[in-house]
Amino acid sequence: MSTRARRASVVDVAKLAGVAVGTVSNVLNRPEVVAPATREKVMAAIEELHFVRNGRARELRAGRISTVGAILLDIRNPFFTDVARGAEDRLAQDDYTLMLASSDDDPAREQKYLRLFEEHGVHGMLVVPTGPDLGPLLAMQDRGVRMVVLDAPSSLPELCSVAVDDEAGGALAAGHLLSQGHERLVFLNGPHTIRQCAGRRAGVDRAVREAGLDPEQVVVEVLLSSLDAAGGDEAMQRILDDTGVPSAVFCVNDLVAVGVQRCLRRVGGAELLTRVAVVGYDDIDIASELAVPLTSVRQPTHEMGSAAADLLVRADLTVEHVVFQPELVVRASSVAHRGGLA
Repeated sequence: MSTRARRASVVDVAKLAGVAVGTVSNVLNRPEVVAPATREKVMAAIEELHFVRNGRARELRAGRISTVGAILLDIRNPFFTDVARGAEDRLAQDDYTLMLASSDDDPAREQKYLRLFEEHGVHGMLVVPTGPDLGPLLAMQDRGVRMVVLDAPSSLPELCSVAVDDEAGGALAAGHLLSQGHERLVFLNGPHTIRQCAGRRAGVDRAVREAGLDPEQVVVEVLLSSLDAAGGDEAMQRILDDTGVPSAVFCVNDLVAVGVQRCLRRVGGAELLTRVAVVGYDDIDIASELAVPLTSVRQPTHEMGSAAADLLVRADLTVEHVVFQPELVVRASSVAHRGGLA
């Protein structure tokens, strides 16, 4: 039966090198004050023992915590991966480490990770909330854990936030499809309890009204079982079976759009794939690499993550609410498609 080897300590290094514990500490933190020969003995002992310093203990002694937690909806989604990378890049500038978790849009799971991160003693947290109640986040901040609401505007003036104008993004997508001559839009969306889904639907309705049309006559909203490629594929298959080929489809995110294109290609090959106008949301990296490059609403993901991390670690604790504007990136998937049902 194997047992885990005991982690070498500073005391072990000092004994092997034949020096005082304080000398080892100086080698680790102020090597310039240690004689070269002594420094070499200590470094040789560190290498032989595979010694790794205890960063948590060092933080406690220094009175500075350098770990930041982030709770995202789903780190498998490239949108959130890119946001996390933006946060990581900014945190690295000040020697902070990022820890990630996915809530899966489950409030209970979100609460679990909030508790675990607080118990871990993080400096602060970036949280994509699963619902409108930000009370638990404010309570944590009152206990000394700096909080930033990410990918959503804060409903509480005490909490910093970084968001994108999702209503504007929904309006960009729907307005583009209407400008291409489509008179009926299928919107593959998630539940309106998700703020981003509700905002994008509001934007679709706004664009339709601005075109002088009635959303109830123009928009067919289909709520998905999952906000990924499988959910998009399943919904598109159901639409084809029940109502025939649609003229235009707006997807709540690019993963859903990938599933839609996959279904269209499977059912009707290249002809059907190029017959239906498809617009996604997020403009993830693969959007431009698909067989029919995907039109998408781009969100500045890296900038969002960086801005949120900056709010978290900067010395100025003034509350700030940052709102980015989305951008429509037009590609072949939505241009001059006329083959579906109006």
